[in-house]
Amino acid sequence: MKNKIKRILMVIMVIALIGTAAIFFSDFRVRSESKKYIVNPKDVPEAEAILVLGAYVKPNGELCDMLEDRVAVGIDLYKNNKAKKMLFSGDHGQVNYDEVNAMKQVAEKKGVKKEDIFLDHAGFSTYESIYRAKEIFKAKKIIIVTQQYHLMRAVYIARHLGLDAYGVSSDKRNYRGIDKYKTREIAARVKDYFNVNLIKPKPKYLGDTIPVSGNGIVTHDK
Repeated sequence: MKNKIKRILMVIMVIALIGTAAIFFSDFRVRSESKKYIVNPKDVPEAEAILVLGAYVKPNGELCDMLEDRVAVGIDLYKNNKAKKMLFSGDHGQVNYDEVNAMKQVAEKKGVKKEDIFLDHAGFSTYESIYRAKEIFKAKKIIIVTQQYHLMRAVYIARHLGLDAYGVSSDKRNYRGIDKYKTREIAARVKDYFNVNLIKPKPKYLGDTIPVSGNGIVTHDK
């Protein structure tokens, strides 16, 4: 009986060690491989589109602090001619919750041309947003905008999916709950490390292609 318990404990320890090693290894790879492609706004190379990744939108339609800053940085890049198109990707899976049109409204008020705004209504995750940027919107070279803690994973995914991607951080303030987001991000890095290197899943939704070189109005539903 004692030997059986020892064997069980040994198996548990081995599994725990393998799991811990996988977490540290994948987190390290994501950080180290993406680091050189994260640059400041002045130095980022010109691209086809600026991909702004979605985040929480309040019930009244206002952007949360993180998303407000992502959109602001994306608009600045657009106005500085870093790309001719903006691609807002987020969750619009329900009638009463809409990240992409909330971003679009802000961009239009700030002077971004309607035809230069593309909306990805099915950007339910970072992986799906980037996969769809390549396969649906036919982008080849993009600038990804999000907060630094998230940016490393986004750039890593994009590079491994074959996009010529650079990242620009949108950190403009101290964010409430940032430590919680950073902790959750470790698990997300592990998941997406295996997604791009092993599992390679397809997004929940694909569909007809809408090249980002065209007119963004075809993606608007409002």
